[in-house]
Amino acid sequence: MASDVLRGRTWRLGHDVSTDVLSPGAYAVDPVEIRKLHVLESIIPEFASEVEVGDIIVAGRNFGCGSSRETAAENLKALGVACVVAESLSRLFMRNAIAVGLPALICTGAHIAFDDGDDILVDLAAGRVINTTNGVEIPADPLPEEMRRILASGGILAVLRNQVEA
Repeated sequence: MASDVLRGRTWRLGHDVSTDVLSPGAYAVDPVEIRKLHVLESIIPEFASEVEVGDIIVAGRNFGCGSSRETAAENLKALGVACVVAESLSRLFMRNAIAVGLPALICTGAHIAFDDGDDILVDLAAGRVINTTNGVEIPADPLPEEMRRILASGGILAVLRNQVEA
């Protein structure tokens, strides 16, 4: 079972990061192994080559805005991003993230509390985000138990598979 507590290194992004930046349309029908190489390339060209498994994105308002492109969350997951913490999230991005097994947490104040490369601790159940580099702790919206159960299973397809097998 996946843990409700995540630790990692931050990538700090700004406001209004759209699904078009997370999953550029030119690669929309390509396999995930190709798509993931172009994540955030228009704003952080080195992101796909430098992100490490377990890294956590901390962003401003309106993360995942734009189209309902479900590949945006899938690409982040494929790169090994452990979680997205943002001031606010598009409802569709949040839904798609949970569906593919990528934790996403709303945390007002997170954007200004972190710099690139800071160490972060995220407690999904308690709704707590800590910058362990500078000691700043910020309350967040805890993820409901059902969402955490989907994440622990590896996403909604895994949940459905388990139900069919049972």
